[in-house]
Amino acid sequence: MTPAPWLRNVWYAAMWAEALAPEALIVRTILNEHVVFFRDAGGKAAAMIDRCPHRFAPLHLGKVLPNGRLQCGYHGLEFDTAGKCVLNPHGDGKIPPAAVVRAFPVVEKHTLLWIWMGGAPADPALIPDFGIFDGAPPLHVAERGELCFEADYRLITDNLLDLSHASYLHPGSLGNIEMAAVTKTEVAQIGNSVHVTRRSPGVPIPAIGALTYGRPVEIVDKWNTIVSSPPGNMILSQGVCEPGEPENTGTGYYGVHILTPETEKTTHYFFSAVRFNVRETDPDESAHIRERISRLRREAFELQDAPVIREQFRIIEELGDRLPRPALLAVDAGAVRFRRILDNLIAQEAQLPRA
Repeated sequence: MTPAPWLRNVWYAAMWAEALAPEALIVRTILNEHVVFFRDAGGKAAAMIDRCPHRFAPLHLGKVLPNGRLQCGYHGLEFDTAGKCVLNPHGDGKIPPAAVVRAFPVVEKHTLLWIWMGGAPADPALIPDFGIFDGAPPLHVAERGELCFEADYRLITDNLLDLSHASYLHPGSLGNIEMAAVTKTEVAQIGNSVHVTRRSPGVPIPAIGALTYGRPVEIVDKWNTIVSSPPGNMILSQGVCEPGEPENTGTGYYGVHILTPETEKTTHYFFSAVRFNVRETDPDESAHIRERISRLRREAFELQDAPVIREQFRIIEELGDRLPRPALLAVDAGAVRFRRILDNLIAQEAQLPRA
């Protein structure tokens, strides 16, 4: 049996925490599992397989009761957040031993809901560090967005770790041709994380940089550094500064990219951005910049990245075993390094005994 192309004993982002309202039931497919999310009476998030053990009705068609239990909409069985049936309204009320739903650990942190799908003990200390969200002024945080990409999550990781593609796929907004001509790619590995940096001195300022610069300027030094940690958690530091000046004198944002496999062929893609060294002081101007950054980034991901990755994945799927080895370029070094790390971790996990 071919092992799944992902890790299980890690934390995955399930959704932005704000999406799960009180008394709501939200179903998500994660790692090929249909999972229903809800909040208990105290507001704590919970998750379990979206399937009643009685007649296998989907639990998301039920409701959350005021006491925080999830009631199946088919026959009224009630389940606590651990997945245990605690009320059978029929007959003598006895609860069959099999009336249990598999529940998953869920933690709300860094404005996201994280789920642990593996059999090993879930350690909240292993939740990826997206502390840049904590305490950030709302006007400095771009849209907390989500897309579903029709592609293997690893292919999207390849795209994000290839910082050179912005010059050609996102010209005028996130990059420009001049950046490709003068940029060198630097790759480093720290533990299981890969750091990819591209610096472009003396280039025309891209539109997204001009939004935050604070005054008219034509030529800047541009930098991008992305840090990718398994299974698909990335933070991109991107900014612009005066030519020849230190990067910490410039301005820009931390771009958040989080990938959670839905199936082998589809991926939940979560994205946002947190600005740094913000220069304007007018809240109305900040709101305008926030809206523009959000729109430019969503358009780049949804209208430019997604179609290319979708068709790329289609070609790879169609060719299957007939697919030739790719002609790798220097700009692929970060993606290749990360693939090796991820493949090794998946292989190691496959050797562990199942819980």
